[in-house]
Amino acid sequence: MASIPIGARGSFTLVVTAEHLANRFKDATLPPVLATPVMIMAMENAALNAIKPFLGARESAVGTRVDVLHLAPTPVGRQVVAGARVTKVDGRRIEFRIEATDGVASIGTGTHERMVIDMVRFVERLNQNSA
Repeated sequence: MASIPIGARGSFTLVVTAEHLANRFKDATLPPVLATPVMIMAMENAALNAIKPFLGARESAVGTRVDVLHLAPTPVGRQVVAGARVTKVDGRRIEFRIEATDGVASIGTGTHERMVIDMVRFVERLNQNSA
């Protein structure tokens, strides 16, 4: 892993479709709006994109903490843009400030943490634990 600079930024974009809606994941009577877990997924992808250029060939990073406020509803057809900025690096633990907008309003904000992993060792450990 190369040194990850404080301030490194990443983004992730998605257009809201029927498969992203809260009424598909939870209560069918909910209005057709973006589900919170989908918004968080976009934010996590933005964070990963912020650090990918600094990861080695066998490395990735898994999410270990998310603290998010979902601020506004987003209907089908809107484009969600999630952004992440590295705020702290402590060895393999990386902290981010995350946000999401839908072209009309800020729809989410919060913090996120990821841990850099060696993919080969991670899979080996996973296989040992599932045996």
